[in-house]
Amino acid sequence: MDDKRNLIIAILLTGLILFGWPYVASTFFPSAIPTAETAPVTTEGAKTDTPSGSATSGAAITSAAAAKNIPLGDALKGTARILIETPKLKGSVNLEGARIDDLLLLAHRTALPKNSPPVRLFAPSGTSKAHFARFGWVGKGITAPDDKSVWTPSGDKLTPETPVTLSWINPELQKFEIILSVDKYYMIAAEQRFTNGATVEAEVAPFGLLSRNGKSPDPDTWNIHVGPMGVFDGKIVNINYDEVIDAPKSELDYSTTGGWMGVTEMYWLTALVPDQKVKTNASFKTADGYYWTQMVNANQSKVAPGATISQTSRLFAGAKEVETLDMYANKQGIPLLDYAIDWGWFWFIAIPFFWILHWLFGVFGNFGVAIIGLTVIVRLFMFPVAQRQFASMAQMRAVQPKMKALQERWKDDKPRLQQEMMKLYKDEKVNPLAGCLPIILQIPIFFALYKILMLSIEMRHQPFALWLKDLSAPDPLTPVNLFGLIPFDPPTFLAIGVLPILLGVTMWLMQKLNPQPMDEVQKQVFAIMPWFLMFIMAPFAAGLQLYWVMSNLISIAQQKWLYSRHPILKEQMAKEAEEKAREKAKGAT
Repeated sequence: MDDKRNLIIAILLTGLILFGWPYVASTFFPSAIPTAETAPVTTEGAKTDTPSGSATSGAAITSAAAAKNIPLGDALKGTARILIETPKLKGSVNLEGARIDDLLLLAHRTALPKNSPPVRLFAPSGTSKAHFARFGWVGKGITAPDDKSVWTPSGDKLTPETPVTLSWINPELQKFEIILSVDKYYMIAAEQRFTNGATVEAEVAPFGLLSRNGKSPDPDTWNIHVGPMGVFDGKIVNINYDEVIDAPKSELDYSTTGGWMGVTEMYWLTALVPDQKVKTNASFKTADGYYWTQMVNANQSKVAPGATISQTSRLFAGAKEVETLDMYANKQGIPLLDYAIDWGWFWFIAIPFFWILHWLFGVFGNFGVAIIGLTVIVRLFMFPVAQRQFASMAQMRAVQPKMKALQERWKDDKPRLQQEMMKLYKDEKVNPLAGCLPIILQIPIFFALYKILMLSIEMRHQPFALWLKDLSAPDPLTPVNLFGLIPFDPPTFLAIGVLPILLGVTMWLMQKLNPQPMDEVQKQVFAIMPWFLMFIMAPFAAGLQLYWVMSNLISIAQQKWLYSRHPILKEQMAKEAEEKAREKAKGAT
């Protein structure tokens, strides 16, 4: 009766895993690579912005909707622009409104083919993917430029070698200047200069604005943050889009000296970096599906007639490359910008693993080989733990005949059986849980590597060999459609690639080398566990699957080697095999 019940439970668990796992995977463990259509920042509709309100309120900039939804090409041709050209960026600055609203990331493609277009990060207001940055002023006694003001440039191209000054003069002869400079990576500096040519005193405060329409296309899950974030007074603040929507007046306000604020995605980041010595009011706000990140000086500066003041802010707009973010954080004093990458709970493992992988990739030139190299390093590091596991396993095998005898003797008295088994463990100095230690240690390693493959842009679109063209995406080759020969896309829970199958097989082989549980329920659970893992791991990145398969193969080789050094265990395994054969023969008769 118990065997039938256990069988039913096993079948139910199998069905739950097969049909429920796709939902769990999509909710908590999303695919590492967005599709070609969603890889760029995607926003629907459009917005323009106009400054208004008090500079000290923390909500100095409001925006008005633009009804247009014009093609990108028409938007780029419809206004005067200056070009942006760097080794990693290409785009332009719109002289109407002094918007930075056209940026392409030259080093990153939207899809795997080499001829795929580069990722578009910024797009003009009025297009279907509107996303842009703007710098301006608010205050008293001034007529400030707005989003319709046309600026005069000092040159026609912004490069790392050639900064450009944008100028605008109001009817009161107050002069506003934005001196733009850009480095060879992803940072644009904006020195905002105000000269009071009027006859009366003015009060001004510079602001910076990021505007986008709609949420990020990347999923925001419990283990990967996507959306608004910032560093305020040295503390990282992650904010969900829904928190902004549900806030009073759909606005969250912060006050900080230094730090930064912006929007993070899986691979991309746009962030405003204020003057690190100036007290700044920051806010995240939304209305009608549009989102803004804005910063404005907490205090207005009084500017006498004929006087000039200036302040420099920065805009990061680019890929979350680890070395680049580290450089900005450590050498240019932007606090915790390197933590725009959400390394997770096991950051202390993930970050060293990343640098080891990065170094190995530089040595071998193949990321799959680098993962194999990392697997070898990890297994060497865990060799003493594996030795301890083996010793525990050896002890368990040695006492199994005695355990079987106890089971036969006390099969009708479960409490007494448990008591006698605990006494046996104590007398023989056996710890049945010692073999679990390597599995427990593998959990943080697994999650750390998962984070690396999911979030580090350096691993995106990296090939290994043969059919594995992208190790940050799931294994695409599945026997369900005869490896692509049948024009059929299997459902998610059946799309099991070659690497997940190898993972299940190697797990099964490892179990055969371990002592079998004495409890029948445990036996059944252990028997189906490799195939559960095969289905569970199928939607994960192929690089993670490759790591686990190689780790299993190394474990199998290690166990075989250790068995060869202990003939007694080999004899014990042979006896167990004979007993199993006899039991099967009895069952057949």
